[in-house]
Amino acid sequence: RKRIKESARLRLREFDVGDKYSRLPLPKASVLLPLMVRAGKLHLLLTVRSLQLRRSPGEVCFPGGKREAIDKDEIDTALREAKEEVGLQPEKVEVICRLVPGIDKMNNLVTPVVGFIEDTFQAIPNPDEVSDVFVVPLEYFVKPLNYKALSYKNSSGYFSRMHCFTYDDCERKTSFKIWGLTAHFAVFLALVIFGERPTFEVDYDLNNLISSSENNFMNLYASLYERKKSNL
Repeated sequence: RKRIKESARLRLREFDVGDKYSRLPLPKASVLLPLMVRAGKLHLLLTVRSLQLRRSPGEVCFPGGKREAIDKDEIDTALREAKEEVGLQPEKVEVICRLVPGIDKMNNLVTPVVGFIEDTFQAIPNPDEVSDVFVVPLEYFVKPLNYKALSYKNSSGYFSRMHCFTYDDCERKTSFKIWGLTAHFAVFLALVIFGERPTFEVDYDLNNLISSSENNFMNLYASLYERKKSNL
């Protein structure tokens, strides 16, 4: 377990963007990508949004949400939201890094914060926000059994590839659909840690993953900025 964690830590730290994108003039949000080691393999914890929520009810996502005035940075936001949503205490998270952000459909700048949690963690879902919590082997996001790519128009008006995974949890006899920005972050995390070619197409130069992921993001941000300007 120690070896698996140490190797993942080293890879992740190479991709840490710190506060590089924190000053971009967009509303801020963060998500926590909680990693754990189970049965000798890395797993990722995900949640299902409550059906009572107005936005994206029933969708799979990472614990997270919008930045509040009390948060000093993106890490604070992710940890606070994880505590509120699934009862994960901030001191029980070993924060490793912040990865290249994404932009959601509400044009929030969403920063993924990666951290290790104990494999014994028992989630206490807040029923107002979360209807279910489950874990997926991280490897599933480079070698899925059930995958399709959807073409969609992103927030800047360009067509882009959206990953869509169906994960069958055999123990619980439940299937989960993981797509959108959640799938985008999970795929990037798996590419960073495993450093291998996935079984499906991705919009990155895998030989230059750091620079191509940052270029992709900046192109998305620039086109969003141009569109906002033309709407003024």
